[in-house]
Amino acid sequence: MIRSHVANGVMEICIDRPDKRNALSHDMYLELGRLVDAAGADATCAAVILYGAGGLFTAGADIQDFQTKRGHEDAPAVVFLRALARANVTLIAAVENFAIGIGATMLQHFDFVYAPAQTRFRMPFVALGLCPEGASTYLLEKIVGVRKARQWLLQCRYFDGTEARDAGFITELVAPGEALNVARQTAADLARLPRNSLRTAKRMLRETSQAQVTQAFDLEVRAFADLLNTDETQQIFKKFLDKAR
Repeated sequence: MIRSHVANGVMEICIDRPDKRNALSHDMYLELGRLVDAAGADATCAAVILYGAGGLFTAGADIQDFQTKRGHEDAPAVVFLRALARANVTLIAAVENFAIGIGATMLQHFDFVYAPAQTRFRMPFVALGLCPEGASTYLLEKIVGVRKARQWLLQCRYFDGTEARDAGFITELVAPGEALNVARQTAADLARLPRNSLRTAKRMLRETSQAQVTQAFDLEVRAFADLLNTDETQQIFKKFLDKAR
């Protein structure tokens, strides 16, 4: 369900579960984290491209995974998100159709994000009885500003690619079906640069806010687990799954 290959200094990773709208399971998170770490450890790697199969990015987490209560340790999704946050390699996302939940919050850790205007984004955590994740309680305000971050995180409303671009959440709007091609062009440009300086620059950009990002992760992990374990939140997910059946 996670496919990858490396060529010309670029690792491409595909989320390949279109029958489930590319929803991410625990095993998929762990494989994604492993691949990002592997790319970061490979001094010849210039960039990682992440995209989804079937003309869509990802609907986020597999809802069934939320029926299991958890402690304050990192869940597989957080293992993956922390791998993105510490990556020394440039990260590029090619987004099509929709990016929901972690599909949206993970994008805060990418250096380049391309999506069509029609793309639908949403961070629905509060509406599901949970709290924001992915260090979004720190990063989102930094990227899009306080007012926009409040709309997206507290109202949990959908926003499209145009709003995302105007707010600075994505890099550039592309034609439908062209996100991966544009991502590949950017990766090819990066692959022509000296690796040492490229990776040093990425590391320096990352390290300026590493302490705050780590603190946000730690606070969110505890709050997320505490909320997930409540009867109120479990009832929300039960109703959601009953409706989906």
